[in-house]
Amino acid sequence: MKNYILAHDLGTTGNKATLYDREGKLVGSAFFAYGTEFAHPGWAEQNPEDWWQAVCGSTKALLAQVPGLKGSEIACIVFSGQMMGCVPLDKNARPLRNALIWADQRSVDQEKWVGERIAPADVYRITGHRLSASYSLTKMLWLRDHQPEIYQSTYKFVHAKDAMVARLTGVFVTEPSDGSSMNLYDLESGDWSSRIIDAAGVNREQLPELKRSIDVVGELLPSVADEVGLPAGTPVVIGGGDGACAAVGAGVWREGAAYNYIGSSSWIALSTPKPIFDPDYKTFTFGHIVPNMFMPTGTMQAAGASYQWSRDQLGELEAQAAKALGVSTYELMNLKAESSPPGANSLFYLPYLLGERSPRWNPRARGAFIGLTIRHTRADMLRAVLEGVTYNLRVILDAFRRQGTQIEAMRVIGGGARGRFWNRIMADIYGLPIQRLAILEEATSMGAAVAGGVGVGLYKDFSISEQMNAIVETVHPDPVAQATYDRLYPIFDAAYTALVPVYDMITERG
Repeated sequence: MKNYILAHDLGTTGNKATLYDREGKLVGSAFFAYGTEFAHPGWAEQNPEDWWQAVCGSTKALLAQVPGLKGSEIACIVFSGQMMGCVPLDKNARPLRNALIWADQRSVDQEKWVGERIAPADVYRITGHRLSASYSLTKMLWLRDHQPEIYQSTYKFVHAKDAMVARLTGVFVTEPSDGSSMNLYDLESGDWSSRIIDAAGVNREQLPELKRSIDVVGELLPSVADEVGLPAGTPVVIGGGDGACAAVGAGVWREGAAYNYIGSSSWIALSTPKPIFDPDYKTFTFGHIVPNMFMPTGTMQAAGASYQWSRDQLGELEAQAAKALGVSTYELMNLKAESSPPGANSLFYLPYLLGERSPRWNPRARGAFIGLTIRHTRADMLRAVLEGVTYNLRVILDAFRRQGTQIEAMRVIGGGARGRFWNRIMADIYGLPIQRLAILEEATSMGAAVAGGVGVGLYKDFSISEQMNAIVETVHPDPVAQATYDRLYPIFDAAYTALVPVYDMITERG
């Protein structure tokens, strides 16, 4: 009997294989790491052969964890994966070179070239995204300009998960979540944009066929079945990009639901029936893995990274005490920060340690403490860091609210979601109930598993995600603290605006 969903999550540091049963219970997981090559500043490449070995190795390791499990019990293989990449494949689904992954920024000249041929505002209105070297289109054009023999020999340009699906099945496809991370996908028509294709001179035949994320797109080929460790003919569901899969893993599959991922970076994402186009381009919109839904998103660079910086630079005492007590340094930092009142005695932290994406879109932005006086303490500084990150996320949230989006509550996942103190700050700054989920780190593979289960009929619909990842605690806003933050939030926003010319001066003269 087909009882299990095998989900692969091809992340940046490795592939995690997870097994879920027909009740949505996580049965086991296995992780295989791989590396990234940074040959030059702004370059970031990975070898798709490493992905393949990780998929095969993690599959076999996972099956070995479950006594008596037979490969014939796998209802389907499904994927989530890192987005915004460029993997050139030949007709046999073999890579012609290393993949240019999402972090690769070498194609800024190609970004400028495309922007001279189609207005960037039109690209945003068509694709839901700014024209950027982060996305697949300009990476493809970099290959055209610098490695024309590779470009001309490419049968299809795909993403990480799509490359693995092609190798498993011989079928070259993608779906709305990854398709919309290419700067080539028309959100409203659900097809490749002829206007952008013509402007950029891209060959439409080199783009994969578009399917739904829940579609069974092929079966495991006999030629690779032994290598993978599963029976030939096992169905393969395409799945989706990691951000969209994480949304479903967080229970964000219907209108009105939103989630906040707190890791090194952080983002807020929604589930909506229509794209959201921000007049100031502060946010962007992906296709969802839920058919006919979209995932408006805003991503900031240094969220948990800001608190990690404060741990390393301000938290030496807590680190020493935590080591002696056998607890997390962050727990002791939170206790220290909690001794400072809401608003950190009017101390502000600007969380731009790595420049900024959404909502500022300013690579020149820098971090800062604003309003520091001789009376401020370490507790104030630690609290200000958490508040500054959360203020910045509120800028993203408010951009969605200005477009009429109604949000009932904010679900939180990721390592940073563990701290109840930070959850409380979020509730007070957002003015929303914060819902902490039972599973914080497995949401991505869980979302992929849901897509696979729905695709093969093992799960009725996406609502099972709320059963698989239940809300374990809800933190409601405190009216007094919320009023304090509402009063101080405009100062945070004004501080960034006032410093923009200073950031330019630092970049140009520093």
